[in-house]
Amino acid sequence: MTGRHRGAGTTLGPRAAVGVAAVAAANRASRRLGRGSGTVAGGRIGLVLDPGLLGELGRSRRVALVTGTNGKTTTTRLLSAAVSPNGDVATNDTGANMPAGHLAALVARPDAPNAVLEVDEVYLGTVVEAVWPRVVVLLNLSRDQLDRTNEVRMLAARWRESLGRPPAGPVAPSVVANADDPLVVWAASGAVGPCTWVGAGQVWRQDAVGCPACGGRIRFGPGSAWACDSCGLERPPCAAWLEDGSLVRPDGSRLPVRLSIPGRFNQANAIMAAVAAPLLLADSADGASTPGVPTVEEALDRMALVDDVAGRFAVLDRHGAGVRLALAKNPAGWTAIFDLLEEERMTADGPAEGACHLVLSVNARVADGADTSWLWDVPFERLAGLPAVVATGERHRDLAVRLRYAGVEHVAVADPLAAVDAALARRGSTGGAGSARPVVSPTDARWPAVTVVANYTAFTALRSRW
Repeated sequence: MTGRHRGAGTTLGPRAAVGVAAVAAANRASRRLGRGSGTVAGGRIGLVLDPGLLGELGRSRRVALVTGTNGKTTTTRLLSAAVSPNGDVATNDTGANMPAGHLAALVARPDAPNAVLEVDEVYLGTVVEAVWPRVVVLLNLSRDQLDRTNEVRMLAARWRESLGRPPAGPVAPSVVANADDPLVVWAASGAVGPCTWVGAGQVWRQDAVGCPACGGRIRFGPGSAWACDSCGLERPPCAAWLEDGSLVRPDGSRLPVRLSIPGRFNQANAIMAAVAAPLLLADSADGASTPGVPTVEEALDRMALVDDVAGRFAVLDRHGAGVRLALAKNPAGWTAIFDLLEEERMTADGPAEGACHLVLSVNARVADGADTSWLWDVPFERLAGLPAVVATGERHRDLAVRLRYAGVEHVAVADPLAAVDAALARRGSTGGAGSARPVVSPTDARWPAVTVVANYTAFTALRSRW
């Protein structure tokens, strides 16, 4: 039996065709039985039947890979939106970011000429070798899942080695890299293919104080400047950077970054995606103008309509009040969310309710990492003085201890939905569960009554119960 993978323009051999059929059937069964979203199970079966299937389905498409500790899912979603008017896109923007998830995404969109794939940091080299990407987007590196993920400088070394090898495909991929992260710069500076530097910012510097090149000390200067005090590693000149909500280029031109999802960190993700979009679609490796290929400005305009990324920042109704959900899975992610909340509290037309009334939820399952010592690296002290903070989740006691030492007044409620109700009650807009009265529309993402900040499995578990 043979099959035709029309989007990639390749004729599949018998083994690959059986693998594709098995992936599709297993994922349909997984969804029908309620055992998952159908993004992993079939992919695992397909890779057992044909270990080379990922490459066979990916190599003749235009592929972009997006990796980093934080922002992968959002950047993948934004980049997909930027290129989708130029053809169907196969993507795993729900977060299944290992090879089984990549395979499932490609099988689900057999006719798609383009693919935008989020990649777990550990698997970047494996996927680069398999699918021959046109573009690799490197966002950042910081500590994450301490019991599973390698030390960050080891990850940077693996990226550098992978991108520095002679290309497995006809050309080396173009790299779009965050110039504000020293670990990313060192990794990307060894790439064989062309590299475009983007000043996307770095809210978490604690993992980048040691120079990955020589072991010296990275000194952070005014603005975004940084350099090693012992070798030549330093922030490279950028082709674009984020400044006051605009993408700025060396010629002084400015493009406003207008998004439907909040936060400077999402604007940073957007400019990385905007720079990558023309590189993915253009015929030339430098992204030079090609008929029909979006400019950076057009890519930003296309991203403006994205208002939901796998439930992140969704505002849901709870007894008539708006409850916003935010994902933060490690110290860098929590710090970025705290930046957003602080920005909202200081808004010119009054403090945002949801920035002041918080539910914090932490689990420690396999997908989160069993080691919760990272809680002591999160600057919870920034929440001191807020009127309503509720600790919840399977590790709410660990979280409550950390909040106590941070000087944050809080209550601990084991059940997450009960914790949301407790936050609404402390807010003073309700006489009890079921009688909350909204200050604003529950669909207004800027003015929710309560914000829930949760790590990965806590976030998905709460969404499933809504």
